[in-house]
Amino acid sequence: MLNGKKILLAVTGSIAAYKAAFLVRLLVKNGAQVKVVMSEAATSFITPLTLSTLSKHPVVQHFTNDEQAGVWNNHVELGMWADIMLVAPASANTLAKMAYGHCDNVLLATYLSAKCPVFIAPAMDLDMFLHPATVENIERVKRFGNHVIDAEHGELASGLEGKGRMAEPEHIIDYLESYFSAQETQPLNGKKVLITAGPTYEKIDPVRFIGNHSSGKMGFALAEEAAALGAEVELISGPSALNTVHQNIHLTRVTSAEEMATVVMQKVDGAAIGIFSAAVADYTPESTADQKIKKKDAALEIKLKPTTDILKTVGSQKKEGQIIVGFALETEDEEQNAQGKLERKNCDLIVLNSLNDKGAGFGHDTNRVKIFSRDNNSWEFQLMSKSEVAKSLWEIITTHYVK
Repeated sequence: MLNGKKILLAVTGSIAAYKAAFLVRLLVKNGAQVKVVMSEAATSFITPLTLSTLSKHPVVQHFTNDEQAGVWNNHVELGMWADIMLVAPASANTLAKMAYGHCDNVLLATYLSAKCPVFIAPAMDLDMFLHPATVENIERVKRFGNHVIDAEHGELASGLEGKGRMAEPEHIIDYLESYFSAQETQPLNGKKVLITAGPTYEKIDPVRFIGNHSSGKMGFALAEEAAALGAEVELISGPSALNTVHQNIHLTRVTSAEEMATVVMQKVDGAAIGIFSAAVADYTPESTADQKIKKKDAALEIKLKPTTDILKTVGSQKKEGQIIVGFALETEDEEQNAQGKLERKNCDLIVLNSLNDKGAGFGHDTNRVKIFSRDNNSWEFQLMSKSEVAKSLWEIITTHYVK
């Protein structure tokens, strides 16, 4: 299952670093391509020559190979090369730095720039492992979408047995094989998905804008669920305080409807599925003041012009086999308006949510939706979290539309 997989092994300053030799040997034996990056502290426990010999690649220890000659190791390219990054062993010190984004060596710089999934095998004294700070750091790196492999994954240790000890190389191999096997059977594996989220802000002057109350929570939840199902996700978000977690999500932030339309049209052709949950402004000022508009006693008139209808444009250019999903937020004649939008904009599905439903719509962590399809099917859900709505929508898409 590891045949041809590109694995970047990061070795930190733990006494368990000696196990890296056995780990590299097993990875290579199972068909993986292995490159190794080490922290300076790790070289006290195992030599770079050993790991270089076993991996058949030079080991990266510093940002430069020859500082005077200007030869440097490109940590960004190293992170881009890998299918996964495996930090084994991960010392308490490195875990803490990963948890808070510190970057004082080439190993951490590679971690922060890696776009691939990251697996972490902690290794430290039991008391260090159980310290509340370490427990918090492990939970924190998990929240970033990283996978933590401990000794219990392989040995099912009872009580305190095995805690803090690095998982055995054989068990790490089993864990990685299970991960790749699961990825290859995911319903969205290998598919590219485009999702829009959040509001747009239409500038009036350097201070003021026309906008709405969308938080982006629905779109971000859809992106996280798609990535968990194996998709490569392009998430295009208007102004939002939210951030992504999963490594397979590429986030592009925009401000205005025009900016969102431009990015969407650049990226939509390569997407198998497009979900347009953003609350895009329908109108934007005809002109924008260069300076702040001063308040006067007289009324202020602002002429507005229509923005690009992103969903209609995408629908009119939809390619064969492409799945397009729109959102409709309504306050009256809700089902009729949603179904009209489904037809006019050539969507495969439309997701209706109403501002009349308590706990639904903008700003809430919950939503209540009804979904209509072009082939006259419909699904109605009670109020539930936006992550649950995302799971339900993706279940419909993967069950009825993904081939």
